[in-house]
Amino acid sequence: MLSKKRKIVIMGAAGRDFHNFNTLYRDNDSVEVVAFTATQIPDIEGRRYPAVLAGKLYPKGIPIHDESELVDLIKLHRADEVVFSYSDVSYQYVMEKAARVMAAGARFAVEGGAATMVKSSKPVVAVCAIRTGSGKSQTTRRVAEVLQQLGKKVVAIRHPMPYGDLSKQIVQRFATLRDLTKHNCTIEEREEYEPHIMSGVTVYAGVDYEKILRQAEKEADIILWDGGNNDMPFYKPDMFITVVDPHRPGHEYSYYPGQNNLLMADVIVINKVDSASPDNVAKVRESIWKYNGNATVIDAASPIEVDKPELIKGKRVLVVEDGPTLTHGEMKYGAGVVAAHKFGAAELVDPRPYTVQSITATFKKYPGIGTLLPAMGYGDKQVKDLETTINRTACDLVIIATPIDLKRIIKINKPSVRISYSLQEVGSPNLETVLAARFGKAKHSRKRSSRR
Repeated sequence: MLSKKRKIVIMGAAGRDFHNFNTLYRDNDSVEVVAFTATQIPDIEGRRYPAVLAGKLYPKGIPIHDESELVDLIKLHRADEVVFSYSDVSYQYVMEKAARVMAAGARFAVEGGAATMVKSSKPVVAVCAIRTGSGKSQTTRRVAEVLQQLGKKVVAIRHPMPYGDLSKQIVQRFATLRDLTKHNCTIEEREEYEPHIMSGVTVYAGVDYEKILRQAEKEADIILWDGGNNDMPFYKPDMFITVVDPHRPGHEYSYYPGQNNLLMADVIVINKVDSASPDNVAKVRESIWKYNGNATVIDAASPIEVDKPELIKGKRVLVVEDGPTLTHGEMKYGAGVVAAHKFGAAELVDPRPYTVQSITATFKKYPGIGTLLPAMGYGDKQVKDLETTINRTACDLVIIATPIDLKRIIKINKPSVRISYSLQEVGSPNLETVLAARFGKAKHSRKRSSRR
């Protein structure tokens, strides 16, 4: 007698959910994935995970529903199990979801980690974090720089952000700024890809991460996993670097899967030691000692640079910060606010009276954002809403504190300055020493990558 297939719903946010499906369930005829649910990402619900990605067991693809429909989906499909597959959430949040699932009659499961880490034929350096906004991006850029100085050809593979046509995003390669336009990249994608491209590092991303890896291996000495949303790596790392944030002490052991990254790390970077209080740095250091005392610990700062700091003094400023950092990252301020105070802004202008449509909805969903504007741009409409909000806001100056220059994407009708930041290790050990010890000295026969 044939055994009954286990019916599964995968809870996700267009990243870990698809990877879990691809590695664990796509060709597994003992289970039937009846639906994905989606949260955090606007306008993804109502779509389908396409057949070209879902495989032969799903010739019609798999429907994607808004997470608000989860309980109804469990009952409709008589689902046996719900697999939680997204990140950057508190343990309280995870267990509240578990309670709802179990009350509806299904088993609650969490997948990830070793079972979903694809093995590479090339060395892999993974950079992850305990929370969104910890400083993973500048850490990743610094790791790439050091590896290039060691004579390595570095290819970065970025955690997924597939918000468009999934069938066209199976494997994406970004080697020039033109590729960002070619692939209709969102602001969030551009923020992560553009800095790598500008430093001569090719970036891969997409949906099918085994296919992505196999293509990237053809041109890389070392694969650099550029993690996102404090998720765990999709590839088995040869060196695992985790960034922790002393502006949010305690989050390193109370958020999922940030604590997983803390526990698995070979190297832990305590970022922002220049701006966090000594007490908070000490608390994070104590957590590292308690949970992963064998890790190498590196102290680092993220100093800010302003292109025209003299324009800030005495001005009423609108500060535009990285979107995910302020929303599900729950940060109350970023580099833009630091710069505003440092260089004598007269006032931070509240954007909320001027927001429109999807930006208004963002503030409603994340009411704790405060007197800042998150640079939301998950699609063309939201980018337009962001532009309209900025241009409606009654301010003297816009402080752009996003990883890319927003003026390449939108037209701003008032003066602006741009904030940038990088990682600067403090003392020893540092990234140069740990990476050189693991991956050796420079190959003299290979030219170093040049910045463009």
